[in-house]
Amino acid sequence: MDLADDMASEPGPVATGRDVPPFDPELAAVLAGLGSAVREPVTPENLAARQERDAAVRPRPTLRELRAGGRFEARELRVPGPPGGPDVTLVSARPAGVTGPLPLLYYLHGGGMITGNAWSVLPRLLREWAAALELAVVSVDYRLAPTARYPAAVEDCYAGLVWAAEHAAELGIDAGRVVVGGKSAGGGLAAALALLARDRGGPAPIGQLLLSPMLDDRTDTFSSHQMAGVDTWDRTSNTTAWQALLGECYGAADLPPYAAPARATDLSRLPPAYLEVGSAETLRDEAVAYAQAIWQAGGRAELHVWPGAFHGFDTFAPRAALSQEAREARTRWLRRILTRTR
Repeated sequence: MDLADDMASEPGPVATGRDVPPFDPELAAVLAGLGSAVREPVTPENLAARQERDAAVRPRPTLRELRAGGRFEARELRVPGPPGGPDVTLVSARPAGVTGPLPLLYYLHGGGMITGNAWSVLPRLLREWAAALELAVVSVDYRLAPTARYPAAVEDCYAGLVWAAEHAAELGIDAGRVVVGGKSAGGGLAAALALLARDRGGPAPIGQLLLSPMLDDRTDTFSSHQMAGVDTWDRTSNTTAWQALLGECYGAADLPPYAAPARATDLSRLPPAYLEVGSAETLRDEAVAYAQAIWQAGGRAELHVWPGAFHGFDTFAPRAALSQEAREARTRWLRRILTRTR
C-alpha cells in the first residue's frame, strides 16, 4: 500500500494554521531551538535510516551507570519469551539497601514500536520514582517492527510480565502491587497488556500508567489531522509506524484490541488508569477517547491534557514548568495507587 496515496484518499477534517492549538511559550522556545530536524516525519523510505540513527545515538547506559555509585541495584535477565518466540531481555533495577518486597513498575519504552530500547528509559525512572517511592522497575526490551510485526512486541511484554510475577521472590517484588506503564508506543503496549492480562487471566496489574499512549492504528482523529506537519510525532510518522507494526493487517476491520487498544469494545474490569497527553499533539483525541471509554465502562481513569504540550514535551524540555507539573502529577497518582493497595 502506498502511504502517500492512502493518506490522501482518507476522508477527515483538514486543519489550517489557524486551527492548531498554540504551544506553551516555554515549550515553543525549546522546540524552536532544536531546529526543524526534530519534526522530520518518519516515512517508509527513511524508516531504516531512522532506526540505524536511533540505535547509534540513543543513550544506552551500562549496568554500572544505572547503579549510580551504589544507589541502585541493576541487572539484566534473559527470560523465556512467548511460545515459538525468542527469549526476552528484562532490565531490573531497584533502590539499594531497601529490604522487603517492593511494588513494581513494569515499564515499556517508547519509540513508535520501531525504535527505542529498555536501557535508555531507566535513568529517568530511577531518578524520578524508584528511590522516592521505594519502587522496583523492570524495563522490557521487546522486539521492534518491521523486523518483528504484531503480535511480537505485546507477546514479549506479556511473557516478561508472567515471568516477573512467577519469580517475584527472586526479584524482591510484591506480585500483588504491579503497575504497567509506558510512554507513546510503550503506553499503547501497556494498555494492550492490561487487556491481555484480563482476558487471559494473567497477572493482574493494580494500575496502568499511559503517557501519550499510541492507541489507534486508524490515525483519523481530528487531532491527527490538526497537528499534521506540526507535532514532533505527526500523522505521517504515526501511519508509518502502524504500517510497520501491522504489515498486511494494517487497516483490517477486525484488528484485535491487543494490537490497537482503541479497537477494544469492552474496557470493563481494567485496573485504574492514568492517561496524559498534550493539547497540541497528534495522539490527543485517542487518549481522551480512551479515558472516556473507561469511564463509560464503569472504570477509573485520571486524565490530564497539558495545555500547549507537544508529543514528548517533557523529554525535549525537562526543565519547563509544564514538564515539572506533569512529572509531579504522575508521581502523585503512583503514590496514591501504591498506598491504596499496601
